[in-house]
Amino acid sequence: MANMWMTAAAFVLALAAMPLRLISVADEIKLGNEAQRSLRKEVPEVGGAAATYLARIGRRLAAHAKGPRYPYSFSIANYREINAFALPGGPVWVHRGAMEAAANESQLAGVLAHEVAHIARRHAADQISKGAVANGLLGLLGAVLGNSGGARTAQIGAQVLAGGYMMKFSRDDEREADRFGLEIMRSAGWDARGLLEFMQTLRARAGRDPGSVEVFLSTHPSPADRVERLRAQLRGVPKGGTRDSAEFQRVRGTLKRMAPARAMPK
Repeated sequence: MANMWMTAAAFVLALAAMPLRLISVADEIKLGNEAQRSLRKEVPEVGGAAATYLARIGRRLAAHAKGPRYPYSFSIANYREINAFALPGGPVWVHRGAMEAAANESQLAGVLAHEVAHIARRHAADQISKGAVANGLLGLLGAVLGNSGGARTAQIGAQVLAGGYMMKFSRDDEREADRFGLEIMRSAGWDARGLLEFMQTLRARAGRDPGSVEVFLSTHPSPADRVERLRAQLRGVPKGGTRDSAEFQRVRGTLKRMAPARAMPK
C-alpha cells in the first residue's frame, strides 16, 4: 500500500512539473488579438521609420523561431521605462526606453529574441492554464476539454489576463526564453552576446537609476542573475554575427531627438 501511495505521489509531482496547456494555438492567437486591440487604445505608440525597422528585425528573428507559426507583430510603446513584453499568440512590444538604452543592433535583437522565445515556447498558454486552475475557473476538466473547450478556454484566458497585459512568467520560463533567445539570435545571424550586453546595461542602470528599470524588474528576473547564466551559456560559443548597423544607429538617433517619451501610468 505504501509503495502504491509513493507511486501515486510521484505521478502527481511529475504531472505538476509538466507544461499545462489547456488552450490551443488558435485560442492563444485570439487572446493576443483581443489584448492587442485593447492595448492600442491606451498605449502611446511610435510609428514611422522606427516602427518599420523594428518590425523588420522582429520578423527576421521570428522566422528562425521553432514551434507554431504565430502571426508575430512588433510595436514600440512610447514609454521611457526600459521594458519589453509579449502577448499570447504573437504580438511583441518594446518600450522606446529599451530601444534608446540598447547600444547596438545585436542588443535590440536580443531583447526581441527573448520575447519571441516566450511566444514560440507557448509560455503564455502555460501561465493562463495554470492561472485558470489556481483560480478555480475551469470547472469540470472534461467540459473544458470537450467540444466547447475552445470558447470556454478563451473566456477563461480573458479573465486571467484581465489583471494586466504584461504577463509575469515563471523563473523557468524566463531561463528558457533566454536560452532559446540565444539560439534564435545565432540562427538569424546576430551576435548572441548582444543579449548578455543588454542585461549588463540593465544591471548597471539598476544601481544608478532604479526607477528606469522598475517596470522591467516587476515582470523579469534580476539582471544580475541573468548575466551570470547567459555568460555560462555563451562560454565556448564562437564569436560571430551582426553586431550593429547604420540603420539601427539612425533610428536610435531619431528616437532620442523626439519629444521625451511618456512615463508609464502607475
